[in-house]
Amino acid sequence: MRGLLQRLTRALFQRLFRVELIGWEHYPHDERRLLIVANHVSYLDGALLAAFLPDMPIFVINTRIAQHWWVRPFIAITRHISIDPTNPLYLKTLIQHLKAGERVAVFPEGRISVTGALMKIYEGPALAADKADAALLPVYIEGAQYSLLSRLQGMVRRRPFPRIRLTLLPPRRLSATASNGRARRQQLGRQLDELMVELAYRGIRQDQPLAAAMLDTWQRHGGSRIVLEDAQQQRLGWRALFTRAFILADLLENAPRPTPAGSEAIALGRNVALLLPNTAAAVIGMLALHLRGRVPVILNFTAGIHDLLSACRIAEVRTVCTSRAFVAAAGLEAQIAALSAQTTVLFLEDLRPHATLAVRLRGLARALTPVRSFRRLAGTVRADDPAVILFTSGSEREPKGVVLTHRNLLANVAQARAVLDIMPSDVILNALPVFHAFGLTTATLTPLLLGTRVILYPSPLHYHILPELSYERRATVLFGTNTFLMGYGRHADPYDFFSVRLVIMGAEPLRDETRRLWSEKFGIRISEGYGLTEASPVLATNTRRHHRSGTVGKLFPGLEYYLAPVEGISEGGLLCVRGPNVMAGYLLPGQPGRLAPPRTEQGPGWHDTGDIVRIDEAGFITILGRAKRFAKLGGEMISLATVEQLAADCWPERQHAALNLPDPVKGEHIVLLTTQQDADRSDLIAAAHREGLGELYIPRQVLTVREIPLLGSGKPDYPGARRIAENLALRA
Repeated sequence: MRGLLQRLTRALFQRLFRVELIGWEHYPHDERRLLIVANHVSYLDGALLAAFLPDMPIFVINTRIAQHWWVRPFIAITRHISIDPTNPLYLKTLIQHLKAGERVAVFPEGRISVTGALMKIYEGPALAADKADAALLPVYIEGAQYSLLSRLQGMVRRRPFPRIRLTLLPPRRLSATASNGRARRQQLGRQLDELMVELAYRGIRQDQPLAAAMLDTWQRHGGSRIVLEDAQQQRLGWRALFTRAFILADLLENAPRPTPAGSEAIALGRNVALLLPNTAAAVIGMLALHLRGRVPVILNFTAGIHDLLSACRIAEVRTVCTSRAFVAAAGLEAQIAALSAQTTVLFLEDLRPHATLAVRLRGLARALTPVRSFRRLAGTVRADDPAVILFTSGSEREPKGVVLTHRNLLANVAQARAVLDIMPSDVILNALPVFHAFGLTTATLTPLLLGTRVILYPSPLHYHILPELSYERRATVLFGTNTFLMGYGRHADPYDFFSVRLVIMGAEPLRDETRRLWSEKFGIRISEGYGLTEASPVLATNTRRHHRSGTVGKLFPGLEYYLAPVEGISEGGLLCVRGPNVMAGYLLPGQPGRLAPPRTEQGPGWHDTGDIVRIDEAGFITILGRAKRFAKLGGEMISLATVEQLAADCWPERQHAALNLPDPVKGEHIVLLTTQQDADRSDLIAAAHREGLGELYIPRQVLTVREIPLLGSGKPDYPGARRIAENLALRA
C-alpha cells in the first residue's frame, strides 16, 4: 500500500512541480545504516523525500510540529519518530533505529528556514551517525521555498507550483580524532555543518551562462519587482533591465562610424571594454554584451593612461564604451584621448538618436521571450566560456588581465549564498567599483541573482553622503573596505545605519580601530573576508554563523588548498587554492590574447595566492601577510603588515604604509610612511615592547607624508608609496 502511495505521490509532484533529480545515481542501495540529512525550506520537504527516495525512510519529526492538524495526514502514511530536541534522550532513540539498520531522515536545522539560507545546524545528527557508525546521505531541496508552504511570505514571490530540484551528494562518514567527549562532539558538529554548507553550495546551478542565471532569477521572482537602483534615480525590475539591455545590444551591434563614403558599422570585436562608474548603465552594458555573446572588459577608470592602454592591448580590445557625462565629471579627457588613438571610443549618449521606435519595440518584443532571444542572439555560450575580463589591482606590480568564466562567477555566487544569509528582502548598498571583483561579483551579481534590491552609488569616497543614503533607503547590507568603512564610521550619525544588519568587508585588513568604532557607535559587528580577483573574488569570510575576530573566516565550500612552506615562517605557509571559482587564466603584459592558466608545483588548476596564512583546527584563516610584503632582516622574515599594525596601534586615526627598501650593508631595511605629522620613532619602540615584538619590527626611518596613495579599490598603492619613500629617503 505504501509503495503504491509513494508512486502516486511521486507522479503528482512530477506533474505539479516538474521535479528535477540531480545526482540520484549516488543513492547507496547497499548501505546498511543510513542517515539522510536535508535542508529544510518548506512544509513540503518531508513529502518530497518520501516520494522520491528509493527506500521509504523513518522521518524524525519534532513532537510539537507533529501535533499540528495539517501534519497528521503525512505522518499517518509514513514511518516516523516523534522526538523532543530539548530532551537529550532523543539521541538514544535515533541511535537505536540506525543500529537496527533503519534508514532515517532528519533536518539538522531543526526548523524551516525563515531566511531562505541555512540556519543553525544542530550537532545531534552528527553524534547519532558517529555512535551508530552510519553513513550520511546529503539531499538539497531547491525551489520549495518559493511555494505557498514555505515561511518566506513577504520576502519572495510565492506561488502554488514552483519548479523544484533535488540534489543528492555521495554518502560519506564523519570521523573525529578527539577521544574527549566535548572535543569529539565539536569536531563531529563542525563536520556536519561543513557538509550542510557544501550541500547548499552544490545544490545551486552553476553550469550555465550568467545571462541564463539572471533569467532564472527573473522567472522565480517576477519581472516587475525593483532589483537595481542608482544615484540617477533609475529603478529597474528584471523586465526593464533586460529590455534596456536588448535595446543597447542592438545599438552597439549597429553603431555607426563616419567614413569618407558616409558611415559603416563599428567592428566591436569579441572583447569590448566598459569604462563606466557604478550606475545601472554599467550593469546594462555588461548584460547587453552577454546577450550578443561578447566579453565585457571592465576598465579601472582610476588607473593611469599607461595601465589603461596596456589593459586594452593585452585584452585585444577594439572598442571602449563610455559616457561623455562621466568623462567630464571624472576628468578623464586625457585618458580618452589616449584610448582614442588605439581603439574606437563609443559614447553611449551618441547612441540615443539611433534608438528609434522600431529599435525600442524590437527590444521590448525580445524581452517578452528573453530565453529564446538570448539563445538566438548570443549563439552557443558555455559555462566555461569567458564572462568578464578584470585586472589585478596593481598594488604591487603592473596589472594583469584576469579571465573569469561564467562558471567562475556563478560558483562564487553559489559559495556566497551557501554561507551568507543575504535574503531577497534585503536592500544592498554598493559603492564599490564594478571594475573590482569584490564590487562586481560579491556586491552586485550575488544580490541580483538572489532577487535582492541593489543600490549602486558611483563613489565610495563620499563619506558624508553614503551614510545619509543608507539612512534614507534603509539599507540592510553594506559592503566596503577598511578605509571606506572607517570614513563612513567617522562621519555618520549613530543612527544612519539603524537598519543595517550585515557589513561585509574585504580587499584589505580590518583594523582594530575600525572594528571598535562600528561596534561602539553603531552596534554592528563587521564580517571580514578575504579574496583576490583570480578567485572571482572571495575565498573566505566570517559570517553570522561562524565568526572569529582577527581572522578572515573559513574557506568557501568547493575549494581545495595546501600551504607551501616558506623559509622563516614556522606556523603557516603560502596559500595555494583550487576550485570552480578560480580563474581560467591570466592575460599577461606583452602577450596579448594569450591565456596563461593557473598552475603551481602541484599541477594545473592550482593558484598561488601570494598570501602567507595560518589555518587553525576549526578552519579559520589568519593572514600573516603578502609573500612580497615581507622583509628579510637578520635571517628573519618580518611582516610589513605587522609593522603597519604597530603604527596603527600608536596612531589609530592616521594612515600608514610600511616598505622594505634596499640597504647596501644589511640587504634591506624598513621605512614607514605615515600621515601622523609629529610621528616619533620612540612611540613605535614603546608599542613594540608592549606587544612583545623584537627590534627588527621597528622601522629604521619614519617619514611623514600628507596622504598615503590609494587605488580605486581602496587598497594602498604600494608602488606609488615606494616612489614617495625612495624620494624622501634620498633627501634625508
